[in-house]
Amino acid sequence: MITGAQCRAARALSELSLETLARLAKIDADVIDAFESKLSEPDAETISLLETTLEAAGVVFLPENGAGAGVRLKFNRSETRRIAILEGEGGIVGNDDVP
Repeated sequence: MITGAQCRAARALSELSLETLARLAKIDADVIDAFESKLSEPDAETISLLETTLEAAGVVFLPENGAGAGVRLKFNRSETRRIAILEGEGGIVGNDDVP
């Protein structure tokens, strides 16, 4: 389970605003803000939803290893750029008649 600090760091790394994360995760922005500010701890289901949403945005959560839990991006900028180019190479998607 992630911490509020990891959530805040993940948002910064993935360049998601509080409002955008709230919209994507379908969670009230005030709940996320209170979690990140250590004012309250949401239920486990809400934290899991935040974690899943941030992972879908390209964030990897690192477990506690004696030096503290962490956050990093799944891909560096050049890899992300290359993936975006490759994803756009196929052209317009259309239906085919292959059974």
